[in-house]
Amino acid sequence: MANESRPCPCDVGDRFDYGGRGQEVQVEHIKAYVCKPPASTDRAVIVIHDIFGWQLPNTRYMADMLATNGYIAICPDFFVGKEPWKPSDDWSKFDDWRKTRDARKINKEADAVLKYLKEQCAAKKLGVVGFCWGGVAVHHLMMTYPEFKAGVSLYGLIKDSDDVSNLLNPTFFIFAEKDDFIPLHQVTLLEEKLKRNCEVDYEVKIYPGQTHGFVHRKREDISPQDKPYIEEGRKDMINWLNKYV
Repeated sequence: MANESRPCPCDVGDRFDYGGRGQEVQVEHIKAYVCKPPASTDRAVIVIHDIFGWQLPNTRYMADMLATNGYIAICPDFFVGKEPWKPSDDWSKFDDWRKTRDARKINKEADAVLKYLKEQCAAKKLGVVGFCWGGVAVHHLMMTYPEFKAGVSLYGLIKDSDDVSNLLNPTFFIFAEKDDFIPLHQVTLLEEKLKRNCEVDYEVKIYPGQTHGFVHRKREDISPQDKPYIEEGRKDMINWLNKYV
């Protein structure tokens, strides 16, 4: 039984009733969801899912939104067939579950997806966005792969000991003011490290009154007061990619 007093990250919000406009493909050893824009393009974005996995309708909605804005969008299964977290799972076992799905150990999957985008989709300009667990993955990839010309990390969990200032290319960090899982002092510490050490463009932005997962886990038609910030977060994500990819 889930621990209702302390839901796991991303339980705040809604599961969208959304089917997706793209298709599922096999990319070497993993599956992926791909959505392409109406016109041909050499710009592509890897969309990295949260703890609920690559099939979550919310994440596919984000991929389709990027495709609508002119990008080939691909959301691979970075859990490599392992079960995603479910809202009904026991929160007390979350840490053990997460240890078997390390967001910093995804190079094999990233290599396969990059090869697919370059060879099968003729992609030349690449970006990456990620939500929650995927936000942590973005931190890792933006310090490891110079191919990614821009990254957007949405409420990626950070620790006081984390230092992501060794970024290779421009990265945008989106945080929520009322995130129960990412205290604001950690965001401040991140900003201080970036200001001191980062040699590429970056931005850290905190959205007032928002909670963890707001950009992809809140429905703007349910919470009118949140709508401007949900839309702003999505627009900021796309604008950052448009600027650098």
